[in-house]
Amino acid sequence: MSFLTSQTHLHITTWVVGIVIFLIAALMGKQSKGLHMTLRLFYVLIIITGGALFIEAMDYGKGMLYGFKFLGGILVIGMMEMVLVRQKKNKPTAMFWILFAVFLLITLFLGFKLPMGQDFLA
Repeated sequence: MSFLTSQTHLHITTWVVGIVIFLIAALMGKQSKGLHMTLRLFYVLIIITGGALFIEAMDYGKGMLYGFKFLGGILVIGMMEMVLVRQKKNKPTAMFWILFAVFLLITLFLGFKLPMGQDFLA
């Protein structure tokens, strides 16, 4: 399973594709049933790759911060699902959009700041 943890590229690819599919499904509204199911598949892939990286990250001595990032990722996925489900039921989604954005920014900040993240300045 070293292909999951040798680099972060697979995990980054899965969450970028997941967010793009989520935004498209949210814009399509009720007729996005197939996209919603595809997005759920990507949730599983994001959690598998993120979990593998989380286990690998224990070697860096920052387990608590990686735990917060893992929790933030789960919350982002939860808010994505809440937005789509509540949108299909014609219920207000503004609070979940805001929570999605906040949790996404926190998770991205931790993901890029921690030692396994990408270094854009090098």
